[in-house]
Amino acid sequence: MHLPSFLWLWKIAAWSMGLSILAYTFLGMTGFWLWQVRNTGRSPIGVVLPRVNNIVKKFHYAIGITMVSLVLLLLAVGIVGTLGHFGSLGHSSHLFAGLTVVILVLISAFSATQISADKLWARPLHITLNMILFFGFTWVSLTGWTVVQKYLP
Repeated sequence: MHLPSFLWLWKIAAWSMGLSILAYTFLGMTGFWLWQVRNTGRSPIGVVLPRVNNIVKKFHYAIGITMVSLVLLLLAVGIVGTLGHFGSLGHSSHLFAGLTVVILVLISAFSATQISADKLWARPLHITLNMILFFGFTWVSLTGWTVVQKYLP
């Protein structure tokens, strides 16, 4: 059976992965800003202007929602592309790495929604998951590179 080329799907995946890593970087920068203000009362650039801090917090939330969306898009593209190309899943460790990243991102996003003065567990969980996510993104990137090699002519 002649299947259509899935190259367009892999382009979506490549852009989504790149943008996910960019979003993760921005989340790290804005998260550090928010942590610095919370713990020292000063921003990384010196004084704290409440309006600027509020903008940084909103930007952090917006980028977080964007990253969750991109990771879910990557999951969908990966499943559709792999099923379309191979007919089944589980041809490499990339599936496990990808599912690990998806789970980490979703639990991190959930913990972010729980951060408040009466839920002291949420902030440390959110920060810890995001540090672990660095290794998850590294792992999924390395395994993804080997998968991409199978599709390139």
